[in-house]
Amino acid sequence: MSVTVTEIGRMPSGEAVIRYTITNKNGASASFLNYGATWQTMFVPNRKGELVDVVLGYDTVEEYQKNYMYLGCTVGRVANRIKDARFTLNGTEYKLAVNNGDACLHGGNVGFDKKIWQAQIDGDAVFFSLTSPDGDEGFPGTLSVVVIYTLDDENALSIRYLLNSDADTIQNMTNHAYFNLAGQQSSVLDQTLWINASRTTRIDKDVLPTGEIVPVRGTPLDFTKAKPIGRDIKGKGEMVDVIGGYDHNFVIDRKGSEVEKIATAIDPVGGIAMDVYTDQPGVQLFTPPDFTYMTGKNGVQYGIYPAFCLETQHFADAMNHPEFPSIVLHAGEVFSSETVYHFRVEK
Repeated sequence: MSVTVTEIGRMPSGEAVIRYTITNKNGASASFLNYGATWQTMFVPNRKGELVDVVLGYDTVEEYQKNYMYLGCTVGRVANRIKDARFTLNGTEYKLAVNNGDACLHGGNVGFDKKIWQAQIDGDAVFFSLTSPDGDEGFPGTLSVVVIYTLDDENALSIRYLLNSDADTIQNMTNHAYFNLAGQQSSVLDQTLWINASRTTRIDKDVLPTGEIVPVRGTPLDFTKAKPIGRDIKGKGEMVDVIGGYDHNFVIDRKGSEVEKIATAIDPVGGIAMDVYTDQPGVQLFTPPDFTYMTGKNGVQYGIYPAFCLETQHFADAMNHPEFPSIVLHAGEVFSSETVYHFRVEK
């Protein structure tokens, strides 16, 4: 296992943007940036033994600064949407940035995805750390965050989150990687997906939860048996037809509170498979319908349905739905979570 360090550019402030690349004994590798604690590349072998980059992204600092689709970024303090950009905690109402309709999305105008993180290499892992001051984007409490990326020799990429705050606050962090298991230049509609979730949090036309938790059976959201991502992507019901595809939170049918397998995606042509493991209660499936305006790494022009996201997290707008699992982090507590993306070849 080796870790290489490369400067890829500088911020307007003069701060260096550094890429950290972990390479395992099989030649598989993963790269991360200190800008946004961003997952930039993931090279894994396909059925022919060719290394394929299965994560969408950019080459330059300037492109990442314009990255309003959050490609590969660590998002926080609170991933997903908060209705009306406000919440109440301990009897106090907090007003946040409005950056998605009337909602606050992915932490606000300058979320964790737009910050330079401190980085440290420890063996085969890269540690990224960040301090978010009290009042940052409207959130209370000084929050300390560590994100740890590790790649093992079985091609499993682990993301660990460690958080604590000096005052009661809220948090719901995730990674916003966009996956295409065939590489950068194809659609994902024929790639298959299984999600261990028999229920979903119903959404409205603004992709905000209504508070209802409903079965997926009989709807386009039923991935309880593996199926091509594109089979029902233009189907009717559960807002799939309204929002142009999937941007839905699935309620995981968990066995317990530990890390367990919750999803599997497979590219039937090249054979690359990805198993997702997490201890989180939900996973957001997002399928961007059209990236034809976007140029990715190595000048690749992205297209229609170019990727899918599996963002492990708590449920959107949880502070406004007390029936959802809580995202409150109390002063002095340590929050710990892990998600693993295990890449393998389907024979």
